[in-house]
Amino acid sequence: MSKFIDEVKIVVKAGHGGPGSVSFRHEKYAEFGGPDGGDGGKGGDVHILSDGALQTLDKYIPLKHYKAGAGSHGEGRNKFGKNGADLILKVPVGTEIIDLESGEMIYEFLEEGVSFTIARGGRGGKGNSFFKSSTHQAPRFAQDGEEGEEKEIQLNLKLLADLGIVGLPNSGKSTLLSKITDAHPKIAGYAFTTLVPNLGVVRRRNDTFHYTIADIPGIIEGASRGHGLGLSFLRHIERVRGILYMFDATSIDVAGELKLLKKELRSYNKSLPSKKSLIILNKMDLIDDENYLEDLKASIPGKIPIVTISAMEEKNIELLLQKIDRTFFKI
Repeated sequence: MSKFIDEVKIVVKAGHGGPGSVSFRHEKYAEFGGPDGGDGGKGGDVHILSDGALQTLDKYIPLKHYKAGAGSHGEGRNKFGKNGADLILKVPVGTEIIDLESGEMIYEFLEEGVSFTIARGGRGGKGNSFFKSSTHQAPRFAQDGEEGEEKEIQLNLKLLADLGIVGLPNSGKSTLLSKITDAHPKIAGYAFTTLVPNLGVVRRRNDTFHYTIADIPGIIEGASRGHGLGLSFLRHIERVRGILYMFDATSIDVAGELKLLKKELRSYNKSLPSKKSLIILNKMDLIDDENYLEDLKASIPGKIPIVTISAMEEKNIELLLQKIDRTFFKI
């Protein structure tokens, strides 16, 4: 099983252009033939391609340097050297390319099958036939090939999900994801079961409509400052259109937990708490207080819709999905 890696630093180098050739024709009746040295081949480019089958950058951990092929030497009889082989590096959809020298984002892959040229190969050198002129009939020199571009870059992966589930550890996020999507996250009865983000697809209306949900590992107080797991994975919620706040209904202070989660999201990215949202109260099969829901609604500011479920017992799951359909997708 691949290890989830969402940040790597690598060096990419395009191929060196091949040198041009110094050559003269040697034919039976033309002992002193003119120059016929061909040009060198172009160095290979380095391309980065988004691949929908990939979900992690782990393949770039063992090797840090990646180089395209060099162009071949030019040859006599005006033969051009062969171009160097291009190098294609595949990354998951949602990956950003950061230039480490400037700190600027060069490109981001938001769709599958998109290619971006990160480093261009060097031009091949001109052979001596190129330099022949009326005043210089027999040039005995050729150009060297040019160096290929080299860049030190960082690849940052941000999952592309329509919705993100956030909540404190052990609130039932992974269990819910396993019930409503094709994802199969590891599930256990202790905090921080989820150590990596999980992405699943919800299929609705006989698979005529679908959307993706990301389960973000448990956020705790101080996550935006590097505590717990939150800082490592908060980036994966930046692009979602909506947030599902999920809580264990047996908690003594759900309203306080909501406030904490919003605070941590705001500290990381001030726009996150303003995204459209829905509150999911899980483990309602353990609640026998008839006034529980009304008391909770009174303690939560704003008008965030609340849906009560039991993910383990699969109660109200369809009701939740219908609410998600209406709230986030207007269907």
